[in-house]
Amino acid sequence: MNHHSNQSHQETDDRLTALHSNTNAIRAIASAVEGTLGPKGLDTMLVDTTGEVVITNDGVTILNKMEVNHPAAKMLIQVARSQQNEIGDGTTTATILSSELLSLAVNQVDRGVPIPKVIMGLKQGIRLAIQFLKQHVRPVEDLNKDWIHQIALIAGREHEDVAELIVEAAKLVGKEKLLDSQFKFADTILAYEGSENELVSGLILKKKKMNPDMPQKIENVKLLVIQDAFEPEEIDDEALGTEIGFSKYLEYKEIFKQNLDKVEQLGINLIAVHRGIDPMAEEFCVDHGIMMIQRLSSEDMKLLAEHTGAKMMKRSGLNKELEELKSYLGYAQLVYEDEKLEKVRVVGGKGKPTATILVGASTGEIVEERERIAKDAASSVQAAIRSGYVPGGGAVEMAISKEIERIREQTRGMEGFGLEAVAQALTKPMAQIVLNAGFNPLEKLDEVKVAQIEQQSDAIGINTDTGQLMDMEQNGILDPALVKIHALKAAGEICEAILRIHTIIRMKKDEDQD
Repeated sequence: MNHHSNQSHQETDDRLTALHSNTNAIRAIASAVEGTLGPKGLDTMLVDTTGEVVITNDGVTILNKMEVNHPAAKMLIQVARSQQNEIGDGTTTATILSSELLSLAVNQVDRGVPIPKVIMGLKQGIRLAIQFLKQHVRPVEDLNKDWIHQIALIAGREHEDVAELIVEAAKLVGKEKLLDSQFKFADTILAYEGSENELVSGLILKKKKMNPDMPQKIENVKLLVIQDAFEPEEIDDEALGTEIGFSKYLEYKEIFKQNLDKVEQLGINLIAVHRGIDPMAEEFCVDHGIMMIQRLSSEDMKLLAEHTGAKMMKRSGLNKELEELKSYLGYAQLVYEDEKLEKVRVVGGKGKPTATILVGASTGEIVEERERIAKDAASSVQAAIRSGYVPGGGAVEMAISKEIERIREQTRGMEGFGLEAVAQALTKPMAQIVLNAGFNPLEKLDEVKVAQIEQQSDAIGINTDTGQLMDMEQNGILDPALVKIHALKAAGEICEAILRIHTIIRMKKDEDQD
């Protein structure tokens, strides 16, 4: 009898090996970023084999640069990246929630709860958590400075100067543009070593002019944006060796010369090109005082066209008649090369207003971190404008945790264990913030629970300086709702995926035995 129970115990252990291995890998990833959470979070130093060092407090940067071989860990990093790409912030929260939720779910499995039941409970718990979260959202009426500033400040890790820049830029860009899902506010941020903080009403193109003899500054700009190379149509070498091919080559060259004359007739004084530029065109533009910029990124091309009202065209587009070509031109008040930055600035385009946020830093190492901080702040502000905001510091998660616990008490059947895991995992963000600030999470979370119930508030959390209770909303500690919703979804998805991996292994084993 005893031998039989040992054997069945051994089988269960084998079946859980994959699950435990995956869970440990995910815990290891989470432990690399959890120390960075909250205002008292510390930085992580990443070192590569050549000794290059990156010091950062940014979850997604740590995850991106970590050396990871375990498939489950890679999966978690993928989820964090999708959070970064879609929302732009909240990767640390998503990672910590995923790890905690999985650990709690695995504890239930170890206690004998069947995996399908745990998954059902988890899915229900995450669905309820998102539903409750949406009930706690404060909508955004206008770009009133106070709350935007606070969201930028929290996401920008208390960098006051960065928060101010972001707020001013948000006002300049306007609510309509920020609500546009195609527009990424974070893409308007550039950081340069040795530059000052500056909000530029316009664009900074990440290139300098092609030739030092071209004008350094142009007013009343008329520009052409060319999507490919600015050179005659090409003929391959083989064809060039034939008589017909050679005469075609001469014909294309002649057409290109005529097109350069059109450039002069239209009064174009700036040409921006995605690829390279023919030497004949370069010489022509130097002679005629036209500025040229080559090898611009697709992103810069798009922004330039939008801001100046230009329509992008292929080089063959220049074969069109003069009148038709006029509709392709873009206009701006001023274009000049910033000699210090060695970048071209475009000011006062007649298309859509745009802002570029220049973040200054004293050294190369700090530049990258300052840029990351500003991008997080911009993403959070945009997410809040799109989805509203909730009290930060883990307070709203604590409130939701209580609501899920209440439902758990009324739930019969084993799904309740999955609900319990979600309710407990939701207390993790505050626990981690409190721990990083040097206080006892058990004691502090208990105080918060009692205070939230007594005052019927979802905003009470812990002041990380004093360890005392504090109203997060009144003190301006706010988070975009979208960041939280996405982090919850991500945690639920990764948890379910890892739990299912274990199930699939077990099914295959059963088939083999058959």
